[in-house]
Amino acid sequence: MHPAEPDPTKTEPLRIVLAEDSVLLREGLIGLLARFGHQVVAAVGDAEALHAAVAAHAPDIVITDVRMPPGQTDEGLRAAVALREERPGLPVLVLSQYVQRSYAADMLDSGDGSGVGYLLKDRIGQVDDFVAAVDAVAAGGTVVDPEVVRQLLRRRRDPLERLTPREREVLALMAEGRSNAAICRALVVSEAAVGKHVGNILMKLDLPPAAETHRRVMAVLEFLRT
Repeated sequence: MHPAEPDPTKTEPLRIVLAEDSVLLREGLIGLLARFGHQVVAAVGDAEALHAAVAAHAPDIVITDVRMPPGQTDEGLRAAVALREERPGLPVLVLSQYVQRSYAADMLDSGDGSGVGYLLKDRIGQVDDFVAAVDAVAAGGTVVDPEVVRQLLRRRRDPLERLTPREREVLALMAEGRSNAAICRALVVSEAAVGKHVGNILMKLDLPPAAETHRRVMAVLEFLRT
């Protein structure tokens, strides 16, 4: 048998809720999973619809992207964390192009840690491997891409270790509530230099633009936690 061909005797058919905002990828996954005997009972394109589909269909497993409308940031992953909190036994496989570290650890820690997975789309080399991961997560296993593990381990170290001494000074002054203008006066540097330091701090602390959070406040909170 060709390695990509399904073996219908291998596993029980699964009822799947799929959340993926890319229409082409969504349709492709539906067809692929059907080839292996599984049924996508609902295919949705945003987090709100994902919650509704899970409530309506009680699937065997959820497969979800991370970035979905309206913000295209981490809506799918946050929905996955919420679903695992509401239904600790619900298997969830995250399938993404990115490692969204702010919620990935929460998702993998949710429930008793069983029945969860996080795979990177670009690193899946074989269809069989992907379908085997779906089956494993649905059966209560844990499947995590090594790159996700590497990035999560790096996050568990001191998040400020990547900052230069000057960036730490700027962050400390931010924690005192000073504006960029006040920081440039305190450090005797230009306001443009302070702005560049602040941008580097936000980047190194893995704080991408997000409508729901104030990145400057999040950076200060990270500073206060260490």
